[in-house]
Amino acid sequence: MPAVTIRNLSEETHRALKLRAAHHGRSAEAEMRDILDAAVRPANRIRIGSALSALSRDAGLTNADFESLEQARDRTPTKPMSFE
Repeated sequence: MPAVTIRNLSEETHRALKLRAAHHGRSAEAEMRDILDAAVRPANRIRIGSALSALSRDAGLTNADFESLEQARDRTPTKPMSFE
């Protein structure tokens, strides 16, 4: 797992971080992981699966539509590429 070093962190910030960690009942390192996770992976981010599901609902597609696509799909294996 990657490790990160944070240099030149002010004493005030470090102290506030330790207080925040203590308030949440975890180590300063665990608190930093939580802060970074929340910053780069916000809860309201768009998730591709949810977006595709909403798109198909908005288009009025049903499971029957997908079943008919599955039945009509060509199942012939593809031929390997040849460079000759």
